[in-house]
Amino acid sequence: MDIAFEFASWISPEFKLYVIEDYRRLKADESSRLSLGWNEKRLFSKINYQIHTEAVKSNLIPDIAGKGAHFTYATEADVLNVALFGKTAKQWRDENLGKLGNIRDAATLRQLVVLANLESMNAQLIKAGASREERAEYLNAMAREQFAALEGNPTLKALERKLQIDDADSKKQ
Repeated sequence: MDIAFEFASWISPEFKLYVIEDYRRLKADESSRLSLGWNEKRLFSKINYQIHTEAVKSNLIPDIAGKGAHFTYATEADVLNVALFGKTAKQWRDENLGKLGNIRDAATLRQLVVLANLESMNAQLIKAGASREERAEYLNAMAREQFAALEGNPTLKALERKLQIDDADSKKQ
């Protein structure tokens, strides 16, 4: 790109500015398209996020503020992470040093669909007063059952193919 900028400068300073502005616009468009596929995937897990955090806030941390509340939210997120992925967010980060994002950013579409369901169920279990250990065991069994039920689901497969095609198209541009 440096050579193109220098060539544009040789033609005229105005042309160089035009090329630089157009290059920035193209990069912004590319970045926007790349993040779109990620946003579509993560939407599945974010749908029930508020339901889950509201249950945590209302039932597990009504009198805790600050770091204690943050710790409770993180612990509850890890209950879901362990039930679904078999590891905590920290364990994933330690295994994936240098990678951007987090455990849920790296999830498959099927995992994100199951995660959305687990968030909703965990909220109900919290409201019912189930212990963390009981919830973890139940959610893990639920995750395994749902993975098996979604195996070969034609709608999910079609959506995964669409996202793969969109990702490939955005990388080409």
